[in-house]
Amino acid sequence: MKLPRSAFSAHPWRVHEFTGDFAVEDVWAFRTPGAGPDDFPVMLAAMRAAGGLSEQPWPVRFLFGLRWKIGRLLGWDRPSAGIGARVASLRDRLPGDLRDAPRGEDGADMPLKPVYELPTEAARELANKTVHTVMHLGWAPGADGGHELRMAVLVKANGWFGRLYMAAIAPFRYLIVYPALTRGWERAWRDHARPAGTP
Repeated sequence: MKLPRSAFSAHPWRVHEFTGDFAVEDVWAFRTPGAGPDDFPVMLAAMRAAGGLSEQPWPVRFLFGLRWKIGRLLGWDRPSAGIGARVASLRDRLPGDLRDAPRGEDGADMPLKPVYELPTEAARELANKTVHTVMHLGWAPGADGGHELRMAVLVKANGWFGRLYMAAIAPFRYLIVYPALTRGWERAWRDHARPAGTP
């Protein structure tokens, strides 16, 4: 479910401390019925167990495959355009306590790289010739009295070209990618197996 940007900006996430030069592009909520305030690590584990990009529905795999192919042809994803080259990693901005926090580990097919992972939020980043983007996952109280997963996409476009790129892919995000993520991540929560002893 799409949320207003204020659902992200009004929450006291740690990510606000070092992303003031990024624009909030999208905020999305994922239903996790029965979830409690300490279940964010459980949700992340369920998402990882459900698989990465290779386990997404074929329209999503097709779109990402097409994007990577175009990127290779046009040089959008060369190392010189990425993290540590065109832009510095957000890890270089982290306060000391976050720099010492776990990063989290994802599958090899996850294109975004982990920045940090805390008990109620996590951040991953990606940079190429078009944008420097951050995917923020947070755990927040939901409308049903429980807790829910929220995803915010923060973007720093690389000039006019990056802004045109984001405008061009917006319909695909809203019509294909985010609905598929919603189905997959909400199913991962429903299907997860809680660790022994968890109520």
